[in-house]
Amino acid sequence: MKMMLFILLYGMGNYFAEDNAVRHPFHVSNTEINYNAVDKNLEISCKIFTDDFESALEKTYKQKADFSNKSMESQMEKLVKQYMKDHLAIHVDKKQMLLTYIGYEVDREAVNIYLESPYLNLPKTVIVQNTLNYEVYDDQISIIHVIVDGKRNTKKITFPARLETFNF
Repeated sequence: MKMMLFILLYGMGNYFAEDNAVRHPFHVSNTEINYNAVDKNLEISCKIFTDDFESALEKTYKQKADFSNKSMESQMEKLVKQYMKDHLAIHVDKKQMLLTYIGYEVDREAVNIYLESPYLNLPKTVIVQNTLNYEVYDDQISIIHVIVDGKRNTKKITFPARLETFNF
């Protein structure tokens, strides 16, 4: 019985430890790009583990990043906006999209980031360049979903790759 209690407590301690690799051994982000035909708009959302994202922001910009600190919200908005500009690019039908940063929200252990870009025509080819968290993890995987005209196409970009092409 003592051994079972030890194993349970040890496992819980590892789960709540500060070591990121122990908390989630996979370094994954998720990006969804949805073409809204009614609004003629690309709607983009990215989900990144909070601790991984804070590490990437700190390493990139050499300053403290803390999504749980309310007094840092303004600073975090600036950091997230700049980071997304530097690490996510989308080309549609050979034209680079100007991504407008909408904002972010923290959802438990992840940060959701929202962007958009106007696009008038139904996209035929979407090229995604994604280097989220590449400065901190050499095993980073980015799952990319592109939805056009109700058709969902999913691919992954694995470090060190940076690009993936979606055809509709």
